[in-house]
Amino acid sequence: MLVEDKVYQTVWMEGTSVFMIQQNLLPFQFKIYECKTYWDTCIAITDMVVRGVGAIGAAAGFAMAQAFLSINTKERLKMIREARSDIENTRPTARNLFYAVDRVYRAGLISVENAVEEAQAVASEDAAFSKAIGEYGSELIHEKANILTHCNAGWLAFVDYGTALAPVYLAKRQGKKVFVYVDETRPRGQGGRLTAWELKNDGVPHVIIPDNAAASLMAQGKIDMVITGADRIAANGDTANKIGTLGRAILAKEFDIPFYIAAPTSTFDMECSTGKKIPIEERSQDEVLYQTGTDDNGNLIKILVCSPGSGAYNPAFDVTPAKYITGFITEKGVVKADKLSIEKLIC
Repeated sequence: MLVEDKVYQTVWMEGTSVFMIQQNLLPFQFKIYECKTYWDTCIAITDMVVRGVGAIGAAAGFAMAQAFLSINTKERLKMIREARSDIENTRPTARNLFYAVDRVYRAGLISVENAVEEAQAVASEDAAFSKAIGEYGSELIHEKANILTHCNAGWLAFVDYGTALAPVYLAKRQGKKVFVYVDETRPRGQGGRLTAWELKNDGVPHVIIPDNAAASLMAQGKIDMVITGADRIAANGDTANKIGTLGRAILAKEFDIPFYIAAPTSTFDMECSTGKKIPIEERSQDEVLYQTGTDDNGNLIKILVCSPGSGAYNPAFDVTPAKYITGFITEKGVVKADKLSIEKLIC
């Protein structure tokens, strides 16, 4: 995607270093972050310097390749297995992370060169799959459509193009009149900070709304469809995504509004039978209690926005049962949210 007339991907590897857009500075600052070791990349994933299921997957694959490149001792295989464990423990909910690490690890057992090539292949496929999702998803968007999205599943969440926003970008290029309602997405504000930044850069008409405004807008008939991303999809169609997605799905069902999940097939976990078995990451309470912004001079500042001395509970994801999902938009096409359709898709 273009940023100030220059083409960027979200994460990439050059030599032994992994580079990524420093997303926890957006939209106030645009900087590139360098990870020189696999451990640096692990920290970047944990601290959400890079975030979004596809971008996490690509970064994790590159981290696994970095481990093969750097570890050369008598206990090499043992240390590489430990490195794999370190990488997999960075974000437990994102399916693509485990998918990428497994692919690169298996390739690395053949040769270091294979590990690097496989990591690059994972990243390239992520971008290609996202582009295809945009093509299939744009067919679902009418000539004039008001779309609600939650969190950020745009190109920042993937290597390029994105999933939930890819159909929007393509629909705009096709001349369709699309308007996006952007959930702010508390507590980290990925919607208000990242999705809005993406849409503004691409010239897509949009407005940021409080998370609790969606029901009112639906009741007024102002939303025609909902598209979100996913971090892990169980074999029966239950879907884990950013906390708050479940509420949007229930509302959409009540108001008879199509609710789509846009995700590549690498996000489907066929070994996870239902959403009850998806691990849900809990993050620091500080993400709820504090907010980051800028002062009048453009300096980043962190301020307490809640009652001093109170604690906070911060689950990063919730699980939407398949019965609330109209369909999945994948790189292979649009399918229903049921076990039989998913099995045919994956096979």
